[in-house]
Amino acid sequence: MPVYAYKGLTNEGKAVAGVIDADSPKGARLKLRRTGVFPTDLAEERARRTAVAAAEPEPSRLQLNVGQLFEHITPQDLALMTRQLSTLVGAGLPLVECLSALIEQIDNARVKRTLSQVREQVVEGRAFAEALRDHPRVFSDLYVNMVRAGEASGALDVVLLRLAEYTESAAQLRSKVKTAMTYPILMASAGGTIMIFLLAFVVPKVTRIFAETKAALPLMTVILLALSNFLAQYWWVLVCGVIAAVIAVRVSVRTPAGRLRYDGYVLRFPYFGKLVKKVALARFSRTLSTLLSSGIPLLASLDIVKNVVNNAVLSVAIENARNSIREGQSIAPPLRKSGLFPPLVLHMVAVGEKSGELEEMLSRAADAYDSEVEASVAAMTSILEPVMILVMGAIVLFIVLAILLPIFELNDLVH
Repeated sequence: MPVYAYKGLTNEGKAVAGVIDADSPKGARLKLRRTGVFPTDLAEERARRTAVAAAEPEPSRLQLNVGQLFEHITPQDLALMTRQLSTLVGAGLPLVECLSALIEQIDNARVKRTLSQVREQVVEGRAFAEALRDHPRVFSDLYVNMVRAGEASGALDVVLLRLAEYTESAAQLRSKVKTAMTYPILMASAGGTIMIFLLAFVVPKVTRIFAETKAALPLMTVILLALSNFLAQYWWVLVCGVIAAVIAVRVSVRTPAGRLRYDGYVLRFPYFGKLVKKVALARFSRTLSTLLSSGIPLLASLDIVKNVVNNAVLSVAIENARNSIREGQSIAPPLRKSGLFPPLVLHMVAVGEKSGELEEMLSRAADAYDSEVEASVAAMTSILEPVMILVMGAIVLFIVLAILLPIFELNDLVH
């Protein structure tokens, strides 16, 4: 269905702008009038962009394409939008008016365009959750299912507030992990680049004098010369090997079996695997707690959660547990059988089932794992920094000694 960009006036004389989908320009104008907007300018979105691009010089067109390329919706944008919508719905306004008010407040072009399309579908009579489902890149299955549960229960504002809190919590945890890992990654990248440059371009020029003397060289110097010659002559082999390995891994993880093997290796990786597992368990506990609190049945919640943990091994374990629960078992035994869930989660789940407070117990488990993840990341970065400095210092010392030792020997021969 074509999408039209419009400008118009409301009944109060306020200028508004946005996009609307309709079968024809006439249908678009009728839709706008039904919502209380009198269009003053209406053009099909694709045709309008083409006309603007044709009228502009080449640099402007390039800037437009670059701007659209980096246009995206961050978790913070989504959380803020959801919180604002929760406030508007909680004030008792009709959903269409809430969406219209929200569209006017939002600056992000992609969010504005998406919400405008959602609003038009709601005006046509579609359920809010079904309208959101048409935009999977913006609204996940978790988001859509929670909105559907909120609509069914009549507590949409409460569910939207929980969604906003969940999105903010997940974004904060992700941000903390990224921030903590940024410095070690930058240090490793810069140090590795400098070392490769030294070995490939600087060391050969300095050590050329050793080859001309044809004297016996220390073992350290021989090793350094071999590494330097290899990098100088076959650096392209190393680059091609790294690129080929990355491509092979990416192709492999696109298959179910390859993804399962890759995620299994990640979980078994020393220390880092434990950190990844804690992040996945925190996400599992937080998401399941949020879904159950919103009134979504346990089996449906587990079906959503298995896609949220972002690990195929844990997803298989959750799916097996879901099948066991469908057959009449409680939650804790099948999770324990997988051997992937630690005693803390199992204990919280078992206590929550018996006390009828499963959502609260899962929320506490998520809080505990969030704290553990933060502590683990802080500990890992505090260890990585001195280790990286020591490793780089050892490499520099090796290069210096490999160069100086033959010079000292030549000096002794001269004297």
